[in-house]
Amino acid sequence: LQVILGSSSIARRSILTDMGYQFTLMSADIDEKSIRKEKPEELVLALAEAKVLLLHYSFLVDKMAEAITQRIPDDVEDKPTLLVTCDQVVVYEDAVREKPSSVEEAREYIRSYSKGRTATVSSVVVTNLKTGFRKGGVDRVEIYFNEISEEIIEKLIEEGMVLRVAGALLIEHPLILPCVKEVVGTTDSVMGLPKPLTEKLLKEVLATT
Repeated sequence: LQVILGSSSIARRSILTDMGYQFTLMSADIDEKSIRKEKPEELVLALAEAKVLLLHYSFLVDKMAEAITQRIPDDVEDKPTLLVTCDQVVVYEDAVREKPSSVEEAREYIRSYSKGRTATVSSVVVTNLKTGFRKGGVDRVEIYFNEISEEIIEKLIEEGMVLRVAGALLIEHPLILPCVKEVVGTTDSVMGLPKPLTEKLLKEVLATT
């Protein structure tokens, strides 16, 4: 079995490694703002599927190049290759939040979580690159916060990691973790790759090979 993780996220890479999979990496640079859906669950699935289309094409091009330049051993050719693509948004008071567009927006996002709640909606799509068969699913997690001080907010902004994630939300960050009151769901889902859903989809797609 060959697995490709279609994400540049360090957190997703770490989670898939923890699940015991060996994999290679591909990254899909899509225009996420061009894909709009009414419901967050529909949006994250549509974004993950858009990444499949781009990465499947890249994979086929790479395979053709390999076939031209060198003979691919039959045992390698016969191995199923499963592509895992993902996406995530944060939902706050029914509004979808993607990556903040500015420092000020990131600051407002984090400030709004203080003594409040938010949710993450994460999608996973697993595709058999040989047959094209794919299955996807969505996982939602509710997060409740204690107070987040202005000092913590400014330190997070200065560090910059919150500018690169949906909703400027990093509950695993050492500064934010003590401010988390309750997580209804799994932390791995909040980090972008829900383990039970990913495992289920990998097994279901593999069973069709």
